[in-house]
Amino acid sequence: MSAPDALILSVQPAMLGPARRRLLGQGLAAVALISGLGLAGCGRSKPRATPVSAGAVVLALGDSLTHGVGAAPRQDWPTLLAEATGWQVVNAGVSGNTSAQALARLPGLLQEYQPELVIVGIGGNDFLQRQSQQQTEANIRAICQQCQAAGAQVMLVAMPALGLLAAAGVLSDHAMYARIASEQKLPLLGDAWSDILADERLRSDQVHANTRGYALFAQRLEAGLRAAGMLS
Repeated sequence: MSAPDALILSVQPAMLGPARRRLLGQGLAAVALISGLGLAGCGRSKPRATPVSAGAVVLALGDSLTHGVGAAPRQDWPTLLAEATGWQVVNAGVSGNTSAQALARLPGLLQEYQPELVIVGIGGNDFLQRQSQQQTEANIRAICQQCQAAGAQVMLVAMPALGLLAAAGVLSDHAMYARIASEQKLPLLGDAWSDILADERLRSDQVHANTRGYALFAQRLEAGLRAAGMLS
């Protein structure tokens, strides 16, 4: 995937060491370049992302990480995002949901809420259940397409892949999210959950964030939305 194909937004936690902070500075410069080149390049096939209006309905579609398992009351990231932006953020996270289940729920949610923006973060349970990665990717692609067809902008959130290093606490995003973002010209929030869930200080258990972790995710998502042009 070349840089202009998709805007990949990754904001690292503040507790990094000096070496990784230097890398972060380089990475943020790259993000700025991608923001200028990538979204302009996408203009031929899809208009640049536009700011979501104040008070707009925003749909948060996902599983337990969207629902807020492990967070203190009203400290899930959709609630925190609503407080930070003034948007009406609908928490459509259902614990245990797979991409197929989220896809099945989506038409009713789009019809009921008619959101201006859908934040899509799904796929983790597919990986845990060892479901077909090809089918998972097809489901997530269909989710994004249906949201766009309904007139909503989409922010795609990458989920960590399972692999040999995951057992040692080294997490990285599954490659399918970058492919989907590239194909559909979507902004992608990368590395957020991978970084948070790799840090035991930010987890309530092996697969869920704690209150501090959800707060950090909300901050990184807000920064990503601003970088994509969806939040002024």
